[in-house]
Amino acid sequence: MRRIVASCFLGLVLLAGCAWSQAQTGTEKAVAALEEQWLKSQQTNNVDLLIPLLADKFIDTFGDGKVTGKKEAIAMAKSTKWTSAEYVDLKVSAYGDAAVATGTFKGKGTDGSGKPLDLYERWTDTWVKMSDGKWQCVASQGTPVKM
Repeated sequence: MRRIVASCFLGLVLLAGCAWSQAQTGTEKAVAALEEQWLKSQQTNNVDLLIPLLADKFIDTFGDGKVTGKKEAIAMAKSTKWTSAEYVDLKVSAYGDAAVATGTFKGKGTDGSGKPLDLYERWTDTWVKMSDGKWQCVASQGTPVKM
């Protein structure tokens, strides 16, 4: 009898683990799709695709230590014009109602003053599932890659 109960318990634990694993995969796919939307906003120079992705208290930290918020990030996105933008090695790890996305960004374009940009950086974004069920990025950090 104990063996049967133990086997049933083990089966339930394994089943629960599979369900958790699938939920994580779903979360990771959802956040990866949001990251792809962010990239699409850069590729098409369409800031309207970016705005709903950023939390009101969004924090952006640059490789030189500069820190800005959502308002400044949107202003920068509006003034920057990308001629090319791509992600390399996008990865997402989920942790319940939070997820961390990492990758490499390669892009060329011009900044708000018309100065040429040739950006190659590693980035980390932190996403949180908000009370309304939507995922939003709460923090982003980019570090230039030396070539």
